[in-house]
Amino acid sequence: IDISSLFFIKFVTLETDTMKKGRILIVDDNKNVLSALRILLGGHFEEVTTISTPNMLMTSLQEKKPDIVLLDMNFSAGINTGNEGIYWLTQLRGVDPDLPVVLFTAYANIERAVRALKEGAFDFIVKPWDNYKLISTLQAALQLRLSRKEVKRLRERQKTLSSALNPDEDI
Repeated sequence: IDISSLFFIKFVTLETDTMKKGRILIVDDNKNVLSALRILLGGHFEEVTTISTPNMLMTSLQEKKPDIVLLDMNFSAGINTGNEGIYWLTQLRGVDPDLPVVLFTAYANIERAVRALKEGAFDFIVKPWDNYKLISTLQAALQLRLSRKEVKRLRERQKTLSSALNPDEDI
């Protein structure tokens, strides 16, 4: 292999690694947070959708088909228990148990984080967030989502092939 081939391989690898992939849905009642996240994450994800109320969450889930949801935990003024975020997390898990949901809040404590993870959250981020940690967490969630989709696709393919090879056997 000559040096130009090595350069081309390295360039293609870098290009592939940095390509934007995935669709993220962000739910937060603070429009400034939504704007900041749209700008930050727009460089890392193929599609960034923001909504300011969880009441639109299920409709957005059906229309946008996100790979990840970043969900605030508190939406009502003066209430910071995190119960709203947990409620919507369970609703999302009921519709799509494989959808990674990252919860985030300015009112963090260990009990709230543990509860969120026990309820099925992929991770828990504290506001104000660290950009690197947020992006890393969301990219890990995306990788999990893509891996789950690939496993599902391969299992379906295996089932189809097994049925074709052994038509008389139940799988």
